[in-house]
Amino acid sequence: MIIDAHAHLSNTEYGNTEMYLKILKAEGISQGVAVPGAMLDVRKMTDYITGKSKPDNPIPDNKYVEKAMKDHKQIRGFVCLNPHDKDVSKQLEDSKKQGFKGLKLSPLSHQFSFGSKGVASLASLCGDYGFPLYSHVVYNPGASTSKFVQLAKQFPKTNFIIGHMGFGPADLEAVEAARKFKNVFLETSTANFLHIEETVKKIGGSKVIFGSEYPLAHPGNELDKIMRLSIKDDQRDQILSGNIKELLQLK
Repeated sequence: MIIDAHAHLSNTEYGNTEMYLKILKAEGISQGVAVPGAMLDVRKMTDYITGKSKPDNPIPDNKYVEKAMKDHKQIRGFVCLNPHDKDVSKQLEDSKKQGFKGLKLSPLSHQFSFGSKGVASLASLCGDYGFPLYSHVVYNPGASTSKFVQLAKQFPKTNFIIGHMGFGPADLEAVEAARKFKNVFLETSTANFLHIEETVKKIGGSKVIFGSEYPLAHPGNELDKIMRLSIKDDQRDQILSGNIKELLQLK
């Protein structure tokens, strides 16, 4: 079985559910874990990363992902929430009732610190709900790899997934955190082949999770990187589905 553990779905011509499902079928990927997309126009991502542009209205369309989950049994969903919202804890509670399986945070969209009270509240609740907490990290003191790892240390009951293997081409701090802490995992989408392979050599396959970053990246291309790794078959199986199945408590 192969599970794409990180895709963005949105009601757009370039990232909708129907397109995604066709790709999964064509590539032999059994299931996908989706988060809301289109808060940022991924076709202009460099402008956002460099600060040249800011998102117009970064409100996550969780309803679109919820509908995808309900209409298609092979799609699981992570709710995306803004930690600045006053009722964010209630939003997370509601998302559990709606069938979501985890939490996605977006510091690039919502401009928060991993050290904020809102994030701490969400991280604590994720431990209570059995929700993994997924986020990418950015080149910003408040949302850096170090800050995210500190959050993971603060809430050992919660599992934390660092998107894209951390920041930049080879985030050794993220790798060391995954090696050292039981509740820190690394997701592979858009990461480079060499860094993924070297990471598995250093820490094994039990802390690495395959994801695609659809629609910015093609699931087939991202899968090809994992299939070409010079690693043991059991490690590849962990990366492709075993680890995310365990985190989401899937049968």
